[in-house]
Amino acid sequence: MNWQVYILYSPKLDRYYTGCTSDLDLRIEKHRNHFFGNTVFTTKAEDWEIFLTMICNGEKQAKSVELHIKKMKSKKYIENLKAFPEMVEKLLTRYVI
Repeated sequence: MNWQVYILYSPKLDRYYTGCTSDLDLRIEKHRNHFFGNTVFTTKAEDWEIFLTMICNGEKQAKSVELHIKKMKSKKYIENLKAFPEMVEKLLTRYVI
């Protein structure tokens, strides 16, 4: 089972959403179909697109990386993760399990 951290982007909201999953396709489908009801931020828009994904070594690493990104609370940090792949490498190395 490959765990991934994913970042979605909504042009309508100009906002990012970060999550982690072991089945990215199913997870994205659930976000787009509002499977989670009104309890998840992604229900606020219909135009979510995959901005970035990071392959992790397991659930624990994926959840640690996801939490790190969320704690940063920075749009610029997320944009830099895509612009500078070495940041992703460093982040994944920091949370090696």
